Amino acid sequence: MPIALPSLPPQRLDGRRALITGAAGGIGIGAATALAAQGALVTLCGRTAEKLDDLAEALRDKGWKADTLVADVTDFDTMKAAIEAADPFDILVNNAGTNRPGPFVEATPENFDLMMGLNVRAAYFTAQSVAKRMIAAGIPGSIINMSSQLGHVGSADRSLYCATKWAMEGFSKSMAIELAAHGIRVNTLCPTFIETALTRPYFEDASFKAEVLSRIKLGRIGKVEDLMGPIVFLASDASALMTGASLMIDGGWTAE
Repeated sequence: MPIALPSLPPQRLDGRRALITGAAGGIGIGAATALAAQGALVTLCGRTAEKLDDLAEALRDKGWKADTLVADVTDFDTMKAAIEAADPFDILVNNAGTNRPGPFVEATPENFDLMMGLNVRAAYFTAQSVAKRMIAAGIPGSIINMSSQLGHVGSADRSLYCATKWAMEGFSKSMAIELAAHGIRVNTLCPTFIETALTRPYFEDASFKAEVLSRIKLGRIGKVEDLMGPIVFLASDASALMTGASLMIDGGWTAE
């Protein structure tokens, strides 16, 4: 008797719309490239029009689909209005974020408010606005909140960053529970240190780089390309039964 083989879930994203915040940075560029290459129309969101236009042009030169949204994600009213005015998105890569490393005893209210405002408040309400449009349109979707391995462990000189990513992990799980009835999945992506223009100066400190490498069991700093496959996986039907989860891309950092 012939064996009925299962069908491989597709990772193509043709006909889907994806909003990527913090799109002009290293991880944002990787997310945009990965999703556009799989057929999605990517909306690149950030504060600098020139950088977004250059990225959109590079994507379109490949024959892919891209447009831009120049906005500051910390401006709640502007973001809410822009998302309400747009066609509903099927995918959100909630990537905008920042870090201000330093000892706990030297942390300032200004840095606390800055990081909570961007990494937590802006991410929370951007997801809320996107989810409302999904619900109103009756479409399922995937929300990918860009967290970190430091949303699961502590780290010296990064108490503020850890606080924001642990907060993101918490609200992502609650979002997943509430939005599941609407077919909207919510997961976090949790990278280790990824080499980008933002993080590259950190690795000029030989002792810091050695400490990082000692914790990454696979023995190397992460690359943007290491996140592109996981982003497509979370955005696509390949992860159709996955919600409320944290996908660790940390080279084994949190394994112990």
